[in-house]
Amino acid sequence: MITRRTLLQTAAAPIGAAFALPSLSKAIQAATTTYQRPKLKITDVRTAMVMVHGPQAHVRIYTDQGLIGQGESTDAAIGTPALVASFKQFLAGKDPLNIDAIWEALRRSGIFAGAQGGQYTTALSGLEIALWDLVGKALGLPIYQLMGGKFRDRVRMYCDSDMHDVMGAEGDRKVPWIQEAGFTAAKMDIDDARDPARFDRVNRTASNGEIDRMVKEVRHIREKLPPSIDLAVDMHGFYDAPTGKRVAQELESFHLLWLEEPVPAENMDAMAEIRRSTRTPICCGENLFMRWGYTALLEKRAVDIIMPDIQKTGGLSEARKIANLADAYYIPFAPHCVVSPVGTMASAHVCASVPNFLVCEWHWINHPDLWKNWVKEGEIIEKGHIAIPDRPGIGVEMDDEVAKKAQMPGTPWFAASA
Repeated sequence: MITRRTLLQTAAAPIGAAFALPSLSKAIQAATTTYQRPKLKITDVRTAMVMVHGPQAHVRIYTDQGLIGQGESTDAAIGTPALVASFKQFLAGKDPLNIDAIWEALRRSGIFAGAQGGQYTTALSGLEIALWDLVGKALGLPIYQLMGGKFRDRVRMYCDSDMHDVMGAEGDRKVPWIQEAGFTAAKMDIDDARDPARFDRVNRTASNGEIDRMVKEVRHIREKLPPSIDLAVDMHGFYDAPTGKRVAQELESFHLLWLEEPVPAENMDAMAEIRRSTRTPICCGENLFMRWGYTALLEKRAVDIIMPDIQKTGGLSEARKIANLADAYYIPFAPHCVVSPVGTMASAHVCASVPNFLVCEWHWINHPDLWKNWVKEGEIIEKGHIAIPDRPGIGVEMDDEVAKKAQMPGTPWFAASA
């Protein structure tokens, strides 16, 4: 007879086997015990600026035992070097294993310095990612394991086509490349400041001519892609609510993966109004910061999919909190990601560690050689997916000689702080 005890005993066998990871057991028994834990102290923090898809800052944290953690921030990263330098006095001598405590102390100390978002949170994101890499190296574990393990071994990526000549030679070249590279999802932009049909350079209302052009371009790419490849469309928040509703409705027949930010993210009610008006899924979130930035978005049922940018929304731990918050509303998590293989792999650890992950962005189609050689491990995307490494920390190391090719002119390269 099957009893509760025998059922639990039967179920426990595969579960116990699944969690009997030698590296995890070793780390728990030999590294995390208080008297054996690595006695690390932060000695310095340095930055380097690159310009690929906009400005990106690479952050390195140095310790008294020679271990170095690396992180990356983006978009508002132009302010990262100065802000990270200002963090150094607080960080010196701190135990880097206390990631959340360090993050929270710096966030709270910056309450009057813009720590609610923007450059401050972007800088904090790059620093936090470097802390996670450092802790993983200190304990000999990959970041995903420190976050509770992984739901998946591979992370699905989508290719942002970054096309300007959608109907011409650029589209003819990139669409077949996306298929050959094995991506199962792609994205295209339909906002165009140069469109001759625009009313003027300021008005957020799209003319009939603009909307006709948008629909024509989406139809062109959708017909060139096989049905097995999902298509997402981005409007970059450049339009008003009436335009957003019209475009979303016009594109319903294409069964898009999502329509991204038809209006700016500041007004959640406007976004919710668009979502209620259409069967096209609405995606938003790359310009929101920390979990508080997503609360209203989720409470108002304003989106179908959220897309935090992990390299500026607060870092890995904060992104995981945002994903879990969204999961409570049954909303998928599809991170915006325009950074190097360092930041992308760091994002992949988060994507592997949450149940509601959908797809993650790849935005270096115009820089394939730089991308492929950026880290010493070589290409990290295979057939449109990233395999999560079991190496400690992020699991990749930047090749400085390659990355320096994209160094922002006039900026230092990991120069020692004063």
